[in-house]
Amino acid sequence: MVRDRIVEGFENAPHRSLYNALGLTKEELRRPIIGIVNSYNEIVPGHMNLDKITEAVKLGVAMGGGTPVVFPAIAVCDGIAMGHVGMKYSLVTRDLIADSTEAMVMAHGFDGLVMIPNCDKNVPGLLMAAARLNLPTIFVSGGPMLAGRVGGRKTSLSSMFEAVGAYSAGKIDDEKLREFEEKTCPSCGSCSGMYTANSMNCLTEVMGMGLAGNGTIPAAYSARIALAKRAGMQVMELVRKNIRARDVMTKDAIYNALTADMALGCSTNSMLHLPAIANECDVEFSLDIANEISERTPNLCHLAPAGPTYMEDLNEAGGVYAVLKELAKKGLINTDVMTCTGKTLGENIASAVNRDTGVIRDIENPYSPTGGIAALFGNLAPNGCVVKRSAVAPEMLKHTGPARVFNSEEEAIREIYKGGIRPGDVVVIRYEGPAGGPGMREMLSPTSAIAGAGLDKEVALITDGRFSGATRGAAIGHISPEAASGGTIAYVHEGDLISIDIPAHKIELLVSDEELALRRAQEKPLEKKNITGYLRRYAKMVSSADKGAIINIKE
Repeated sequence: MVRDRIVEGFENAPHRSLYNALGLTKEELRRPIIGIVNSYNEIVPGHMNLDKITEAVKLGVAMGGGTPVVFPAIAVCDGIAMGHVGMKYSLVTRDLIADSTEAMVMAHGFDGLVMIPNCDKNVPGLLMAAARLNLPTIFVSGGPMLAGRVGGRKTSLSSMFEAVGAYSAGKIDDEKLREFEEKTCPSCGSCSGMYTANSMNCLTEVMGMGLAGNGTIPAAYSARIALAKRAGMQVMELVRKNIRARDVMTKDAIYNALTADMALGCSTNSMLHLPAIANECDVEFSLDIANEISERTPNLCHLAPAGPTYMEDLNEAGGVYAVLKELAKKGLINTDVMTCTGKTLGENIASAVNRDTGVIRDIENPYSPTGGIAALFGNLAPNGCVVKRSAVAPEMLKHTGPARVFNSEEEAIREIYKGGIRPGDVVVIRYEGPAGGPGMREMLSPTSAIAGAGLDKEVALITDGRFSGATRGAAIGHISPEAASGGTIAYVHEGDLISIDIPAHKIELLVSDEELALRRAQEKPLEKKNITGYLRRYAKMVSSADKGAIINIKE
């Protein structure tokens, strides 16, 4: 075992003396030492319960015959960071989490790992670290928030942001806005719709790195504590059988995750995180592959913000396994892959039941024959861009309109709030990409303002930044190459016509090649100044969005 190189032999007496300083006994040092990566903090609602999850995992590890040792990982709340400079520091934490976890594990020689994440960048960051370290590893997340209730209807964080848009447009008053504020987020947990955190927790389950229910059991349920104990016990089985992370996170498992992503209607952010995870696993991943899988995968779920159902409803309907069971009926997933249960995915889902076809559509009656996410290509995005197709109104699947051009999110929001955006417009927000932002901010505030003003079925928004999983409407992100790299989006002028055809996977700036060449010769991309600290290093190292905004990219 890994621990042997640190705790066995006379030469390791200094190491043992330091373990003595921790209060560990000789009996504990004879057992496999399991690192527990605890993402607990007191600022992120999705992480405030992770101390309880961690204690349950520790108990499970001890019951399974191991010695649990806890160390931390950071996490940012995207909702709190939204709409200001803090959002520049969200995506960039994914690599900090992966790198710092790698450093802790390599320095201290653990025999196995239990990862305890919950929110947006925390889950993929730890999946990247798991692949990089390749130890016996299992995940148990903090679980989703319960849906709020306003006026007898379920709500989620996207409802809150849209309420701000509605208030700005004069559609609701102070009292109604206050009601949304007080009732939208009623419990701990990752926000209650199929946003990025829940998307990635569900896909962790699909990839075989988490036990059944990891993606859907609400944070407030006692079943989440029981799940954590089982995860602690199960990591000891993985250690005994030497089943390692990359025995589970294979090419087929990652493609299974991409397939389930399309069926569930996950966040477009998965098109940043799955490539980053695949990169660590040496698995080929591209937007073309995503489109190929999307074209053959029916969309079975319309969870918020795409529809009126929430994570708690998906859990009651049978969870992720029930979705996989539907996909398996048509051979759309590989059921032979190994999972953290020590069994194949097919064995895991054999007894799964779809208890509510109003939440999980039968494979013969999908919302659409194609998946929830689509990649678009054209002269505006030669390397691609992405849209959550399942959250786009039918009338906006094809749209041509004049560009309204903004060089930052703040500029766009000011124009939207003062009523300057008209039906038919295509809002263009640029210089918000991985390097140009830097940090590739989410654009939930402008999309929610558009939706709150009732324009989500008449206005499109495109950006080299990205969108929250809470976004709905014709919101197209990840434009690649980005403006800061000299991508076409840098040369869009106010009033230029932009054509969007989501079913055909096309996005075009309706300007001649000659005109574009002239603009490229006469205009230079903007350069942002006074960028310091980690963001400065990140901007210099980060890849384009179509490659996953990766720092540790493998060529």
